[in-house]
Amino acid sequence: MAHFNVRRTITLAVILTAACAMSSSGQRGRTRVLLDTDANNEVDDQHAIAYMLFNGNAFDVVGITVNRTRGGGNVEQQAKEAERVVKLAGLERRFTVTRGANGSFNEIVRHIGETAFDGSAAVDLIIRRAHEPSALRLVLLPIGKLTNIALALKKDPSIASKVRIVWLGSNYPEPGEYNQENDEPALSYILDVDVPFEIALVRYGTSSGTAAVRVTREEIRAKMAGKGPRVAGPVTGRNGGRFTTFGDYSIDLFEHINLDGNPPSRALFDMAAVAIVKNPAWAHAALIPAPKLVSGKWVERPNNTRRITLWENFDREAILKDFFASMDRPVLAR
Repeated sequence: MAHFNVRRTITLAVILTAACAMSSSGQRGRTRVLLDTDANNEVDDQHAIAYMLFNGNAFDVVGITVNRTRGGGNVEQQAKEAERVVKLAGLERRFTVTRGANGSFNEIVRHIGETAFDGSAAVDLIIRRAHEPSALRLVLLPIGKLTNIALALKKDPSIASKVRIVWLGSNYPEPGEYNQENDEPALSYILDVDVPFEIALVRYGTSSGTAAVRVTREEIRAKMAGKGPRVAGPVTGRNGGRFTTFGDYSIDLFEHINLDGNPPSRALFDMAAVAIVKNPAWAHAALIPAPKLVSGKWVERPNNTRRITLWENFDREAILKDFFASMDRPVLAR
């Protein structure tokens, strides 16, 4: 399929994002956000969580939910990793990590009328937070598969008018991508729901997606040592070891992950998605007619009146500069 060139345009998505950064009084305010993550999969989720929690002046964090993808174990293991980051931020008394779906949308959807089902705690939290009084839409920020979000929309369609979804995923217009492949029916469902839906594109191996927001092991060693608040009780890491700052845990995570590219590095995909919610000027956005997935491949629907937003061409330098500054001078979520 030919590459879809997203032009640098002023779109409704940019206007909406700017509006979400403004309070009802017209002053710059905090964006209400609920982050949904498969935290134990690689290393980017942990950095996305820390970046969000260390930007309390930008984000009003109303929840952290987890799901299981094929890497990193079951939902309990995903939750434990998210909890490590919350503890290293010194915020375990402020934030509870809510367990979500182990299974997929198609496996669970027939059970959503039941009192409890796989992922129900996360689904019910999403719905409850969406209905809380606010002048602004709640930003749902899934940085893994879309199962929890799709189930919440299915269980309570009325939240579609109260939320804005910014998903990290997809190689669009090319097929594949990890988050997408872990639950394509969930993505297909959301593509046909009338809800603001934005995709922070991944695009493996290109310069146009979040895959380009890469850091080397040497950068992490040089810039993350001792960064973040120092907690009293050491936290045992995923790979062993005991840590009292997120910065030192970040270094350990990079010591235990395979690198790729030249120079060898790792993309902080998920952190880049959080970054463009904070500042939409750090990427380019455009509205397109919502396509559909057929056997894992994108099919265009040019006459579709349903529109979605694509984010691409991320400003790596600006995003990483702000990320490292946030680690150096954290303003903790409250």
